[in-house]
Amino acid sequence: MPDPHASDSEPRPPRPARSLLSRFKALLRPAPPADRDDIRAVLEAAHDHSVLDGESYAMISGALAVADKTVADIMVSRARMDLLDISRPLPELMPAITETGHSRFPVYEGDRDNIVGVLLAKDLLLALADHALDVRALVRPPVFIPESKRLNELLHEFRVSRNHLAIVIDEHGGICGLVTMEDVLEQIVGDIEDEFDDEGEKTIFRTGENSWRAMGSTEIEDFNETFGTHLPDEDADTLNGWLAAELGHIPRRGERLERRGLVFTVVSADGKRARWLHIQRQDPPPPAPEHAA
Repeated sequence: MPDPHASDSEPRPPRPARSLLSRFKALLRPAPPADRDDIRAVLEAAHDHSVLDGESYAMISGALAVADKTVADIMVSRARMDLLDISRPLPELMPAITETGHSRFPVYEGDRDNIVGVLLAKDLLLALADHALDVRALVRPPVFIPESKRLNELLHEFRVSRNHLAIVIDEHGGICGLVTMEDVLEQIVGDIEDEFDDEGEKTIFRTGENSWRAMGSTEIEDFNETFGTHLPDEDADTLNGWLAAELGHIPRRGERLERRGLVFTVVSADGKRARWLHIQRQDPPPPAPEHAA
């Protein structure tokens, strides 16, 4: 039993001294990262020492980059948006829908700045099955976001709302572009190939009697074999490389090029290359009339 009269000033038994090894380990223990630059440095070191493989390193780095980017950095500009005029009958809209290959379309009425909603291509199946159905009934409410919104915040909103497309507006409320969930996810995981890619190695798809859809990664040799053309392959191996050389710059969505009786239209592109092209074979010129003897 402790002595109640003992003084508090009496010295206490000394604590066991930390071992020299434990103190040395504490000195070698790295300080926690202070900011994103420190985190990137740790990731780079882990990648250099094969702790992280290349794909994991790219995804984690992409996730960090998303927090630093805004919608304005990745959006499709207003001039390159594929819109549908709700006042036009469905048969007139179908060519644009099939040629672009999008699954969602902003819909406008009267003026292209008057976006009234979003139309899902899959919903059009209802209209095709029921010709009496008004297409307006299929239009979903649009989602508007500022161009200054950060991508990590937008991704969270997409997940919560189960929405996949948003219309981007500037500080004055004007339409300046659009952005999709796929655009945001590609910043993290890289390019996401669409529904055509389940065809394996196939990169060229017929969409009509004289029209095709081709991936920008199509080999020039395969393209020439399919179309009976002789596109040069000395300086480029792929259709995208050839197109970039012909245009003199990285192909942009909406650009057209006519060569060898074919019209090439870029329907999907990013800042590095054309991803998808629409190819239309021009009708051959009518035969010259025979002169009477």
